[in-house]
Amino acid sequence: MADPVKLSSDNLGKLPEGVLVPTYDRSQLAPGIVHIGLGNFHRGHQAWYLHRLMQQGLAHDWAIVGAGVRPFDEAQRRKMAAQDYLTTLVELDPAGSSVEVVGSMIDYVPVAPGNGPLIERMADPSIRIVAMTVTEGGYFIDPASMGFDAGDADIQHDAANPGTPRTAFGAIVAALAQRRAAGSGPFTLQSCDNLQGNGAIMRQTVLSLASLSDADLADWIDANCSFPDSMVDCIVPATGPNELAMVREHGIDDAVPVTHENFRQWVIEDDFCAARPPWEKVGATITDQVHEYEAMKISILNGGHQVISNAGEILSVATISGCMEHPLIGPLFRKVAIEEIVPHVHAVPGMTPESYVDLIDLRFSNPRIVDTTRRVAFDGSSRHTGFILPMVRDALAAKAPIAGLALTEALWARMCEGTRENGSLIEPNDPMWDKLTAAAKAARENPQAWLEQRALYGDLADNSRFAEAFARWLTLIWSEGLETALSRYIGSWAPGTSDLEC
Repeated sequence: MADPVKLSSDNLGKLPEGVLVPTYDRSQLAPGIVHIGLGNFHRGHQAWYLHRLMQQGLAHDWAIVGAGVRPFDEAQRRKMAAQDYLTTLVELDPAGSSVEVVGSMIDYVPVAPGNGPLIERMADPSIRIVAMTVTEGGYFIDPASMGFDAGDADIQHDAANPGTPRTAFGAIVAALAQRRAAGSGPFTLQSCDNLQGNGAIMRQTVLSLASLSDADLADWIDANCSFPDSMVDCIVPATGPNELAMVREHGIDDAVPVTHENFRQWVIEDDFCAARPPWEKVGATITDQVHEYEAMKISILNGGHQVISNAGEILSVATISGCMEHPLIGPLFRKVAIEEIVPHVHAVPGMTPESYVDLIDLRFSNPRIVDTTRRVAFDGSSRHTGFILPMVRDALAAKAPIAGLALTEALWARMCEGTRENGSLIEPNDPMWDKLTAAAKAARENPQAWLEQRALYGDLADNSRFAEAFARWLTLIWSEGLETALSRYIGSWAPGTSDLEC
């Protein structure tokens, strides 16, 4: 095989036959979007939608400028700058692969203390959308109340030093202060993270932070900026040695390629204060029913990920597709989804909750997507509070079955103890890992110690039906092993018949 071609604008015409490349003149693109958190998901999802518009001769004044606030982001910026901000996407369909180079990103803001370059770029009137993909845990939310966490040290710094902020939200507030002073108008703030009501959460964080230093500015942002809700969906694994080797096998030398499944969905509320690209022309859904779409996806896909990934970690199953092949973990997903999640999810146009479970089962089972259980189980303190516990509350209110949801929380508690059933160590995998591990070790003898993490569980710790079901599952897992617990749950297929349900 010939040496791979280094990815760059000059080399697009030299890439192997069959690789789709930009047909538009990238030198003529103008910026319109700053995207903060330029990881694999954004490049395989939102950047692809914009690229496809550009392929049609549209949205050439909406090019993306990448941004971030962490040291990782600066390392990523340098890698991308060396290849002219191009990204190779490798679609992993069980029937085969396809390769496309995406060119909708044209710059990346240098990461610097105080975030001066990022503030300056967002203050530029050409920027009409500031979008964000920073994971569910990046919005400074108190997990118990879902309100703003004003006590965070970085938030307190930004409130006291609004001109030299540490956080992306502080930089946003500073840029909007400059735009108000210059009379250059607001921009839309678009969350692309897996949060129900992500636009409302974005609004809460921005306005709450702004009000800590400038109440008048907070009022101006509230009156002029828009915060559309959205739902994003595409399974995009992390890039490691296998992915780097895969793109080289396709004849491309790309330092930061992205692999992804053969499915994408983007549902967007049409609430943009300074215009937007016509994403609907390339398959995005523009609707006022975003909540119904996101509730289905977050409950079944994101919630389902938490159901199976913790079990996979405990039983040393390395990938999500491997979990679905496992004789107990795959059935665990289907039983929890059909019996305990679907009853609380509404249909959306063209899709029932039951059909969506079938779709997610198929997607999780794709063996070509090497999505690790470790990646999916990361930051459970945000993901369980965001994806699982709201369903627990819904089920309790409806007096519906909770055995599988209580088992899911027991799986998380068992995983956070820090060892697998084969004795191997589970490396720290949560910003709260030390606290979680301490609670998990205490819960081995006293299960209630896990639920007494009030910042996570709030008053659920006081609900006897949930607490007793959780305690019975965790006790069984520790005394007889996880496979026994899973077999017990799966064997009681009829709703409400589990002898471990209170």
